[in-house]
Amino acid sequence: MSQLCRKVVQLGLRRRLRRRMLILRRWFRRLFDRLLMCSLGKRIRYRMLPTAPAMTSPSLGDTPVVVDFTPEELVTPACHNHGVDTSDLVALKISLLGDSQSGKTSFLAKYAGKEAEQAALEKKELNLMDKTLLVGGARISYCIWEVGGGRKSRDHIPAACKDSVAILFMFDLTSRCTLNGVIRWHQEARKWNQTAIPVLVGTKFDDFIQLPIDLQWTIASEARALAKALNATLFFSSATYNINVNKIFKFVTAKLFDLPWTVERNLTMGEPIIDF
Repeated sequence: MSQLCRKVVQLGLRRRLRRRMLILRRWFRRLFDRLLMCSLGKRIRYRMLPTAPAMTSPSLGDTPVVVDFTPEELVTPACHNHGVDTSDLVALKISLLGDSQSGKTSFLAKYAGKEAEQAALEKKELNLMDKTLLVGGARISYCIWEVGGGRKSRDHIPAACKDSVAILFMFDLTSRCTLNGVIRWHQEARKWNQTAIPVLVGTKFDDFIQLPIDLQWTIASEARALAKALNATLFFSSATYNINVNKIFKFVTAKLFDLPWTVERNLTMGEPIIDF
C-alpha cells in the first residue's frame, strides 16, 4: 500500500512538472509565431475545417446524450485494407495496455464483436482490430492496438502508442498487482506519446462485486488515487456483461471531438464506478 502511494505521489509530481514544461513550450511557440508574423508584415489566416451537424438521440444507456454514436462493423477496415475508397473516413488509433490476464483481449473482442476469435487472439503478442462509428453523418474508424502483457510484447509499445489519440490502461479489478502494473505501462507509454487521452479501465467487474466489501473499498480507493495521479478518467467494466465497454469508446470520441456528451460520475460501491 505504502509503495503504491509513493509511486502515485511520484507520478503526480512528474505530471505536474511535465505540464509546466508544456505550458512553457506553448508560450515560446506563441512568441515565435508573433515574431514570425511581424517579420512577414501580414496576418496568417487559417481555414477552419467544416464539421458535420450533430444528431440527437434520446439516451445512451441511462445517460442523456446529444450525439448519436451508432456502431457499425467495418466491412473494409481502414488499418489493413488497400484500394478501398476511404476519402470520407476519419481513421484514428487507440491503444490498449496492461498486464497479462487483465482482461484486455476479452474487452477488445466484446467491443469489436469478435468473441468467437478470443481464444486465438489471446495467444498473440499484438492484436489489431477496427471499428467504425457513425457520428453526425461522419464515419470515424478506430484502429485498436492491443499489446499483450508478456515481456516480449513490450517491444510493441512504441509502435502501438505512436500517434494514438487515446490509451486505455487496463487492470483486473480482482488482482491488485495488475493495478500496480499500470504504473509501469504508463511510464513506458508516455515515452512515445505525451498527448493521448489516458483512460484507466478496471475489468471483470462481475467478479469484483463478489469480493468482500472491505476489499472492494480498498481496491476502488487505490484505483481512484491512481487515476487522479495519471489525470485519467476511471471506468469499471465487464466484458462478460458488456458493462461500460461501448461507453468508454463513446467517452473517448466525445472527448476527442468536443462533442456535448455528459457522463455522470458514479462512486456508488456495488455499481460500476465512473470517476473523473
